[in-house]
Amino acid sequence: MVSPPMDSKTLIYDVKVSSIGPADVTGSDLIYEPDNLDLAMKLHYLRGVYYFRSQAFDGLSTLVIKEPMFLWLNKYPMTCGRFRRSDDHSGRPYIKCNDCGVRFIEAKSDKTLDDWFQIKDKDVSLEKVLVPNQYIGPELGFSPLVFVQLTKFKCGGTALSLSWAHVLGDAFSVAKFMNSLGHAVAGHELGEPVDLSKTLTKSIGTNSSTNFGDDPLSVKRVSPVGDNWVNTAKVQMEEFSFNITPTLLKHLNSKFNPSGPQFSPFELISAVIWQCIARIRGEEGQPNIVTICKKSEGNKASGALGNKQLVSVVKADISVASANLGELASMMQNNALEENKKIDEAIEREEALADFILYGANLTFVDLEGSPFYEVEFRGQKPENVSYRIEGVGDQGVILVHPAPKDERRNIMVILPENEVTELKSELEREGLIA
Repeated sequence: MVSPPMDSKTLIYDVKVSSIGPADVTGSDLIYEPDNLDLAMKLHYLRGVYYFRSQAFDGLSTLVIKEPMFLWLNKYPMTCGRFRRSDDHSGRPYIKCNDCGVRFIEAKSDKTLDDWFQIKDKDVSLEKVLVPNQYIGPELGFSPLVFVQLTKFKCGGTALSLSWAHVLGDAFSVAKFMNSLGHAVAGHELGEPVDLSKTLTKSIGTNSSTNFGDDPLSVKRVSPVGDNWVNTAKVQMEEFSFNITPTLLKHLNSKFNPSGPQFSPFELISAVIWQCIARIRGEEGQPNIVTICKKSEGNKASGALGNKQLVSVVKADISVASANLGELASMMQNNALEENKKIDEAIEREEALADFILYGANLTFVDLEGSPFYEVEFRGQKPENVSYRIEGVGDQGVILVHPAPKDERRNIMVILPENEVTELKSELEREGLIA
């Protein structure tokens, strides 16, 4: 007997909304100026869910949970600000650090945590009820940049969720932000607030003598959105997730090139999915150019937020659908061309007013290896599971690969046009990546 579809509206109840700001007054004249790469990401949003067993939050009142958050936000005043536009001809967006705060949402579920894991394994899209689906705009001055949701399950387990405007920083920045909350809860000193004096005013306006070079392949211009920072894909997007065991990863490596170089889990997984999607789209539509996002050295700077990830493109001059998988993995490993500087130049050339997307402009693979998602800790408890997704994805789709907490598994989040999802699952089953 087929179970009826789950109604997401019945999964949570008793929803309450409040605001949390810094414990100390920041000062109305302080501003934070996103750089060009930040603004290139302004139509994207990160949604993260951290699942904890009952020992982390059970028995704690909302006031006790919220109290350390005020000190936490002292360190990151830009997350509590609101966007404005400069008064000069450019209208370049900046954040006024006016302590308006982040939104805090409380909710309850009559499911146990184990019930919930079964539900999301069948339909990961239902997980969205745990994360506020908010965007910036259409009134910039009233739009929070960060939402935190705390959902308590019947068993005492908890989902701590975050909606994060990507203009603030990449997934590695989010991990730092969340880990510092764990430090605040434990009563540790967080150090001085991020030094906003280092965010220098950008020089707006194209210098005719400057040679900006070719346009980047990794981003795509979209129709102007004004102050409503939302990208709407041309087709309906759907997502699903699965995990890959270490045993399967070893099998993939030996299958790719038994006597040759070893590939990283990210390259192994990405090469297989790249080829599967190429088969689905056929010779006319196969993705010969893909974008790769990875951790950069800049992400290691303590406390700093921002979009520091390396953005590269790989161009295949062969048929991806029929290529040797080892050859595709090798291209990802050795032939990726970094485009951070080109993206910076493109935004500068457009005086920061044009609207672009990166995720899904090409088929995009995001390597979250080294992301400390499982290092956040509350009352000595680390997450049982962590899930991340991206909103605002273009119709070429995005694949996120990040480590799981146990036995070196890898979690894969796939976001593609809905008419490709069923076929991709069949292809992945044929390749032995899913059962």
